[in-house]
Amino acid sequence: MRFFISQPSSFLRLALWLFFAWGSAFAQSVDAQPEVKWGVGQWIWAPETHDKQTCRLWNAFEIPSGAEVAAARLRISVDNGYRLVLNGRELGTGSDWRSITEYDISLLLKPGRHVLAVEAFNDNREAGMQFGLRINLKDGREISMYSDSSWRIAPNDERGWESKREAPQFWRKSAVLTAVIARGDSWEKRVPTMIVRVPKLQPIFQPFWQSAWFQVALVSIAVLAVLACLRLMAKLSAQSKAQAMLQLERARIARDIHDELGARLTELALEGEVAQTELPAESEVRSKFASICEKARAISIAMDEVVWAMNPRRDTLRDFAAFACKFAQRFLAQTPIRCRLDVAEDLPSLSFALPVRRNLLLAVKEALNNAAKYSEASELYLRIHRSGAGVLVTVEDNGRGFDPAQTDPTRNGITNMTQRMQDIGGKCRIDAKPGAGCRVEFHVPLSTSKKTSELPAP
Repeated sequence: MRFFISQPSSFLRLALWLFFAWGSAFAQSVDAQPEVKWGVGQWIWAPETHDKQTCRLWNAFEIPSGAEVAAARLRISVDNGYRLVLNGRELGTGSDWRSITEYDISLLLKPGRHVLAVEAFNDNREAGMQFGLRINLKDGREISMYSDSSWRIAPNDERGWESKREAPQFWRKSAVLTAVIARGDSWEKRVPTMIVRVPKLQPIFQPFWQSAWFQVALVSIAVLAVLACLRLMAKLSAQSKAQAMLQLERARIARDIHDELGARLTELALEGEVAQTELPAESEVRSKFASICEKARAISIAMDEVVWAMNPRRDTLRDFAAFACKFAQRFLAQTPIRCRLDVAEDLPSLSFALPVRRNLLLAVKEALNNAAKYSEASELYLRIHRSGAGVLVTVEDNGRGFDPAQTDPTRNGITNMTQRMQDIGGKCRIDAKPGAGCRVEFHVPLSTSKKTSELPAP
């Protein structure tokens, strides 16, 4: 004590030395944890810098599960320009390091991992980026991230780097810029002059039709529809070819029947008539030849009907009407019944499928046969008219009529007519009274179902 009192200058020198030592230690602690100014961290960049350089900086952060974001402020400044991306969405761009741009991303953050990507561009000389993110959670916790050496540098040829959830090992770490730059200034002395605030960013609402699952489903449905159409077209093409071949075969069969069987039957009938004339009138053989000639002519008439049914050139409603009228006149010519025809003049040349017109003709023949056998009529009307989407054929006589309820169930005439109409999707209606004649109506649709059109000809 005497020494320090006796030597006040030594005591003063010791106190000064202790004060400077404490100041140096405090300054070193400040350098170890640099102060965050303007809400951003240190200037960082790639380890090397050159003109016309693109530097891709990447980082990620986590928001705890179940946490809710109360506020989130992001600030950034780059020398010379930048493009900021969050979770694959571009938030904005900038080109002046003297102003810090602030983004409010409170509505864009949910619990989970988030990826930040900054594509920065250096026009010439020095380059750097300052960044700061501060997130306040509703439970009072705070999450912050600043520009430091934890940022990674993505290679310029890397694809999809903005949305990578983890940084590959070969991505280099960013460098903190502390060296003296051109003009004798240091990066620590480069401070911004203003803050530019961007309006609060809103989440992007994506309609369901723009979502990936909907577009994949739509494309899948379209592909399936195209494949179904192609398959249907192939089937239609094959069916069309088969139908064309069937028509050719029908025409060939009709031609062969007419030219071969028809001609031979006509020749047979003529030879029988010649032989008949050479025999005496009272000869029994002559009557047999007459019977043979008559049967040959009947077979020839039936053969004409078969040829008409087989000929594809006669598959129209108008051809059916002409053939039915011709048949009725020829059939009733041998009876005392006078045949009257009532056919609409505007009958179209619509296609009339073979099963339909064949069944309808047989039903009309049955009605004519019944009238010739049982009606004792003097007149019979055959009417053919359009009726809605179908055709109506009526066989009406002025004969003695009958009671449909009293008909013999063992007789097949009425049953056959009704069944034939049901087979082709048509209807048979019989209106008869004793002493008031009989009216038989056949209504057949012109457009039949596939099942009906595929019925074999009886």
